Amino acid sequence: MEDIKQYMKTVGQQARAASRLMAQADTNAKNRALENIATAILLNSAKLIAENAKDVASARANGLDAASVDRLTLTEKTVQSMAEGLRQIAALPDPIGGISDMSFRPSGIQVGKMRVPLGVIGIIYESRPNVTADAAGLCLKSGNAAILRGGSEAIHSNQAIAACVHRGLREAGLPETAVQVVNTTDRAAVGELITMKDYVDVIVPRGGKSLIARISEEAKVPVIKHLDGICHVYIDDEADLKKAIRIADNAKTHRYGVCNAMETLLVNANVAAKVLPELGKIYLNKGVELRGNDAARALIAQMSAATEEDWRTEYLAPILSVRVVANLDEAIAHINTYGSQHTDSIVTENYSKAMRFLREVDSSSVMVNASTRFADGFEYGLGAEIGISTDKIHARGPVGLEGLTSQKYIVLGSGQIRV
Repeated sequence: MEDIKQYMKTVGQQARAASRLMAQADTNAKNRALENIATAILLNSAKLIAENAKDVASARANGLDAASVDRLTLTEKTVQSMAEGLRQIAALPDPIGGISDMSFRPSGIQVGKMRVPLGVIGIIYESRPNVTADAAGLCLKSGNAAILRGGSEAIHSNQAIAACVHRGLREAGLPETAVQVVNTTDRAAVGELITMKDYVDVIVPRGGKSLIARISEEAKVPVIKHLDGICHVYIDDEADLKKAIRIADNAKTHRYGVCNAMETLLVNANVAAKVLPELGKIYLNKGVELRGNDAARALIAQMSAATEEDWRTEYLAPILSVRVVANLDEAIAHINTYGSQHTDSIVTENYSKAMRFLREVDSSSVMVNASTRFADGFEYGLGAEIGISTDKIHARGPVGLEGLTSQKYIVLGSGQIRV
């Protein structure tokens, strides 16, 4: 344990020193590093896949489930996607150093804000080795240093990708310690990382609910995270019903195991008889299990009764809760009671109701006449994202480059003194 503590302290000290150099790095140097890392990944594709094969073989031998093995596996296509993702980050505007809101004060000074890096970002994630490249790229471009701790099941893959990252940084004249991948599978390293207040400025956990819950409870460093994606679509009585059916279908069935999939459908009682039977056929034909309140079950015979727990559940599966509600007030109350402050959408042609929904639903993404599946950094024009935050302080919603920065006040004077 003392060895782990000392190792992680060294990693933290190196990251803190590197973060100061990264804060000074110009855009060209950061973009060169990103391009160099992408090139190194492509040149070493065969080695990355060979190292990944060791992880996959070990995972299968240890009984890891098929879905996790699939997330763990690297192919030629995923390696190419990693490189393309880094090049997309290089093409994004550099947020660092941007000055905004400059204004003169009566004293003659100018006051404004400058965008700056957060410093050192610790990222803890499971299974997916491509996160190593994505996270490194986002932290690098936003002028931060990163400490990456991937899942133990991907240790060979992550170290191989780390070698490509270090080569790219070195060739661009940036410190290799700007991105460090923890080289031990000992879980004690995570406990150290999330409590190193002197060296780490923020933690970003990416993975299952149990991982994120543990880190949120034990961390002594601020955490950017979301626990659940209990997303809703509300079909209003003034909705275009064709539009509503398309949105409600897509929000649930486009992909089931993602955090922005709809888990509860709310339908206004005045249109329930018109829209629910048709939607029920669509869902049942696609193998979606339906659970609803009495009013919803009266319209779809194959629907089972929903429990109180269903309204609070992120299924990440072909299961959907359905509730018929009296009006917009009841829909908003339901979302604010049972939702996870992730993403919620209203389908309506009434402008006033749409604006009320946007104002009163307390979620990180709130939508009008669109599928919840759009809650994603790429779809929002942020480029790659480090994750989604349902917190209210600092970043909220998809966290892209700007979410990995902060602002400081700057003052420009010409000799003014306070009198």
